Amino acid sequence: MSNTHGMTPTNSAIFGGSLRIPGEKAAAKTVVRATWKPRQRWRAFSSKLFFFTSLMATVLAVAALIYLLQSVAEQGLDRVSWSFITSFPSRFPAKAGVKAALWGSAYLTALTAAIAVPIGVGAAVYLEEFAADSKLRRFIDINIANLAGVPSIVYGMLGLMLFVRICNFGRSLLAGAATMSLLILPIIIVASREALKTIPMGIRHAAFGLGATRWQTVRAHVLPSALPGILTGVILSLSRAVGETAPLLMIGALSYMAFVPETPMDAFTVLPIQIFNWTARPQDEFHVTAAAGIIVLLALLLTVNALAIFMRMRYQRKAQW
Repeated sequence: MSNTHGMTPTNSAIFGGSLRIPGEKAAAKTVVRATWKPRQRWRAFSSKLFFFTSLMATVLAVAALIYLLQSVAEQGLDRVSWSFITSFPSRFPAKAGVKAALWGSAYLTALTAAIAVPIGVGAAVYLEEFAADSKLRRFIDINIANLAGVPSIVYGMLGLMLFVRICNFGRSLLAGAATMSLLILPIIIVASREALKTIPMGIRHAAFGLGATRWQTVRAHVLPSALPGILTGVILSLSRAVGETAPLLMIGALSYMAFVPETPMDAFTVLPIQIFNWTARPQDEFHVTAAAGIIVLLALLLTVNALAIFMRMRYQRKAQW
């Protein structure tokens, strides 16, 4: 029996025709909806679960931080005074101060920034803007990423061998700053390269179209636009440098010092080492003094971060204009 065109259903399918089975489209929609609803529920549940997990992790971290800050403040806030800041360490807890360690930390941070920031930003600019894509560059990229995760004690051992013994800097402020520069260089390089990658290629092409050289383009357009992101990496790296202790212990930073370093070749101590020395004492009075030292260290860290954030916001406003 044939259809209106004289073909059987089998012939219609062979010659390119289509058969419409009643209710086939509705059945397909029902199957799609039946499979879609469980997936939709699972996606909504997994999204809420991830949000709740992230929220709880943040709340726990902030709660732990608040608890630590509260305990330190209750224990050492009354001990913080101008005489505590301007006094040298002493074997008497009531007379002990952080003058030598505070100035040592400030000098070390400034000298570390002076060494690490130009080298790190320069290396990032070269690798991102000038170096050709080659096996050597990929090898350098892999090693820089790996160096960012190396324990700090390894940098202390390297600084002891390279700067203290081979370069003959001795156990000086310069050796400590050079060691801390090695520690934070991978962070600065990685953060600076990521900031340079965010700059659109159109800015570079426009400068090249107007006849600018590659260095003029980088110096006048790319670097100013990427500077806020670069300063973010500098903030993170300097924050790590201020609180590090293990590398400085390896190169021989003093635990007791009754003078302020005047030249980069002088001996030094820093606040983390001084705090560690006080916490190792059995007297409870020294533990109170250590809590006061922690408050001073936090104040120094916040001051360094505030200066870097101010510079970042200033360059952001300039970039918007």
